[in-house]
Amino acid sequence: MDITKCVSHQQASQLLHNKFVVVLGDSIQRSVYKDLVLLLQKETFLSTRQLKSKGEMCFEQDCLVEGGSFERMHNGTAYREVRQFRSAHHLVRFYFVTRVYSSYMQSFFEDLHNGLKPDVIIFNSCVWDISRYNSSWLENYKENLHTFFAELKRNVPQETLVIWNLTMPLGKRIQGGFLVPEIEHKASHLRYDVIEANFYSGTLADAYGMDVVDLHFQFRFSLQHRTSDGVHWNAIAHRKITSLLLEHSAQAWGVAMPLAAVENTEVAAQWPTNENSTLTERHPLRRNYSYGGEFSNDCWPSDFLTNPQPNYLPQPPLGNGFDYRPPNRHHQQNVMRRQRVKLHYVPYAHPRYRH
Repeated sequence: MDITKCVSHQQASQLLHNKFVVVLGDSIQRSVYKDLVLLLQKETFLSTRQLKSKGEMCFEQDCLVEGGSFERMHNGTAYREVRQFRSAHHLVRFYFVTRVYSSYMQSFFEDLHNGLKPDVIIFNSCVWDISRYNSSWLENYKENLHTFFAELKRNVPQETLVIWNLTMPLGKRIQGGFLVPEIEHKASHLRYDVIEANFYSGTLADAYGMDVVDLHFQFRFSLQHRTSDGVHWNAIAHRKITSLLLEHSAQAWGVAMPLAAVENTEVAAQWPTNENSTLTERHPLRRNYSYGGEFSNDCWPSDFLTNPQPNYLPQPPLGNGFDYRPPNRHHQQNVMRRQRVKLHYVPYAHPRYRH
């Protein structure tokens, strides 16, 4: 993953023109929302203060709709925060959730049922689910995933692009608002629980016909952009998350959107000087398996190439970085297709095939 190439303000603004985007999740998803709101207005990155702030009355022309500073600020499971950014041609809304399905989610589904239908839904819920509610979290988490995905299918139009983000890698030593003293004993193995939870959530999301973006896989070799608390990520990583999500959306809608190198000098100065510090693969979309030689940096066993491999013949990626091929030669790159192509999803299956 080339983390230095990102979607520009102009690309984001044009791609989401007259679109309604909903983001749900924890503090990382809040930063996903904030970076998208910022990018829709200008070519700058989030500051450290903006990344750490929560529940503020206003952020970059958005407004607090519910919870947050309107109520008592705390780190409990009952904390609520609903934000919204609205411009002449963009609408972005954020819901803070601590559990993938609960009684609170009924208000979200009521909003979906009675209000404007979103064009894109980006959501994730994992770390709070597997740490704050039950020591034996697996069955309860899977049950709540089933319930939430089923409710979402019933309340969301088929045309809505629904993206489930897999949880990003946690550090060996973690601290954060969700990690109250009562569950500090879970911190040492929580990063392994996240991997298991990602497997089930990604599999179920795909089974319900939703798109999956594997941020855990994408950022496994970009850990230098994770903050010192072992949970959150810096502005560089969040701009790349935004780029991955917008690229995924562009591909789903049949829009060509090549990435450009970062030109913001203040943030670009933070790039690692060691070329080997970020092992990368070329294609940012986690559901594509057409990897070429760039994937050879991902540290496979030394005898991997000497063993016989299946005779797969992956198609070469297009010049714009997407593997979607227009249905006919009259296709216009800025015209959305009516129906998205559903690709098969296999969690953590990223082999390097021989040509």
